Amino acid sequence: MILTWLYAPGDRPAVVEKALRCGADAVIVDLEDSVSASRKEYARAATAELLGERPPVPVHVRVNALGSPWAGADLTALSRLHGLAGLRLPKVDAPEQIVRVADRTGGVALYALLETALGVERAYEIARAHPSLQGLTLGEADLCADLGVCAEGGLDWPRSRVVVAARAAGLAPPAQSVFPDIRNLEALAASCARGRALGFLGRAAIHPRQLPVIERAFLPGPEEVVAAEEVVAAARAAPGALALPDGRFIDPAVVAAAHRTLSLARRAG
Repeated sequence: MILTWLYAPGDRPAVVEKALRCGADAVIVDLEDSVSASRKEYARAATAELLGERPPVPVHVRVNALGSPWAGADLTALSRLHGLAGLRLPKVDAPEQIVRVADRTGGVALYALLETALGVERAYEIARAHPSLQGLTLGEADLCADLGVCAEGGLDWPRSRVVVAARAAGLAPPAQSVFPDIRNLEALAASCARGRALGFLGRAAIHPRQLPVIERAFLPGPEEVVAAEEVVAAARAAPGALALPDGRFIDPAVVAAAHRTLSLARRAG
């Protein structure tokens, strides 16, 4: 189960190598926003060299935006490499884009980044576009610019929309978008708590110091674990809907949620 995704710029191989050993569950090598136009080819070649062998942790690559001058070459160079765990597709706003990439890349796991109002509006259709699509996430910086949002609360509806669309399509819960202030770890923790409450699971990071904060935020605390254990034990003793001595009513949905909590807790152990 992946909770932490660490971005690293594709044109800086030394930084990528460090990222692979920073404790992140997965690394996202970025060929798009963090790489200037003059270094796109170098970044692609360096990433292809890295993925010629199996890296120590799963590596995903955020290719350049579909329709850009570089996207086609990115897909051709990377999609057949043994070390590639998935492709992140920026600025997806139509299910047809997923189908075209899936047909071209032959079964590689795909992840759609929704960064425009149109992409968010079509989230469910995009999520169901092709079996190769394994996840959705938001690109919040671009989405804020597109929507004219300047406050945190303005993204609550798009966030919930993506969470619901992923669930409805049978995909894993989305990971939160990056938190841009790498020094304010307290604000990062608060933002993660808000994202967890909305249904996100895990988060992308842009600096290794963010990783432990993200992991703590999305792992269940001791009280949650105890409550989940009580629910599971009660369900084993008396299957079906029932009330616990403290007044909590449990049914199969509550029991399933308790099992998910304990599964996350075992990761921490």
